[in-house]
Amino acid sequence: MTDALNRPPVVGRMSDLIGCTPLFELARADNGARLLLKLEMFNPTGSAKIRMARQMVLDAEERGDLREGGHIIESTSGNTGLGLAVVAAERGYRFTAVVDNHAAADKLRAMKAMGTELVHVDADADADGGELHTAAREELAEEMARGKDNTVFTEQHNNPSNAVGYHAVGREIAQALDNRVDVLIGAVGTGGGLCGTARELKRSVPGVAVVGVEPKGSIAFGPPAHDYYQSGTGTPEGATIGLLVDYDLIDEGVKVGDIEAFATARVVARRTGLLIGGSAGGVVHEALDRLPALAPDAVMVAFINDGGEKYLDTVFNDDWMNARALLDEAVEADVDETLTKLRRP
Repeated sequence: MTDALNRPPVVGRMSDLIGCTPLFELARADNGARLLLKLEMFNPTGSAKIRMARQMVLDAEERGDLREGGHIIESTSGNTGLGLAVVAAERGYRFTAVVDNHAAADKLRAMKAMGTELVHVDADADADGGELHTAAREELAEEMARGKDNTVFTEQHNNPSNAVGYHAVGREIAQALDNRVDVLIGAVGTGGGLCGTARELKRSVPGVAVVGVEPKGSIAFGPPAHDYYQSGTGTPEGATIGLLVDYDLIDEGVKVGDIEAFATARVVARRTGLLIGGSAGGVVHEALDRLPALAPDAVMVAFINDGGEKYLDTVFNDDWMNARALLDEAVEADVDETLTKLRRP
């Protein structure tokens, strides 16, 4: 097997630092079953999505659609845009991100710092309630790119390169654990992260079970649809489920509410010093619930898409949480009790 866990000691591009992310043991049940977190915040930009951002650009170059001096356009709620901003900057491309008010302010500021042009849709609308405006963003991005030479709308939700960009995650997990993986669990947004990882992991571990997690209110795993606050994940009402959500690869789809997801992220931070994003909190919440029921010495790997530093003004801000009725001390206490039982020295 090609070594997926080491990179050259000296690199010349930020994108050369992608990958080789660590596994962190968060919890262990009495029967030895373990929950390991694949910490993708150790990529440049603090997110897994730079993996697929690079792949989409490389494949566009390979097809001849993107050449020297080219223009990349994408609809993004933040992390994909950050990845494309890095790749565009180092390869000399112009990058325009079509965004809405749901994106974290720090993500927008970081994109702008790297030279990204930000174009807002529904800039005056209150997007806090989970109204992601995904369809409006994508329509505008497609219109901006239509008919223009050397201009690519990367269209992350339906671009096969998205999933290909995550194949390396599957290889890294398989190599690090010597193919001893029983469950892979992760958030489902575009579907590329979980399904791309799962497809490659199943090459080495055909029997691995794959669990997809989306916010309550998202529609990838069925109704009811309603607003939600977990950003960068799920499929809101009115948006089309991406072609990369491969139901043949996902053995089970579940939903986790905002309150439970954010409570878990906050408790993990207090108990371990590890900051994870809000949707990652949903993944960990579901994983902790499942861990005690796993077979003895089983290994469950949770795909942690990004870190919590970008959510200090939201998920980790009591005022923001209280203003949206998301702060629930009883739920946090329950999560804390669960983690206390399962956390090993």
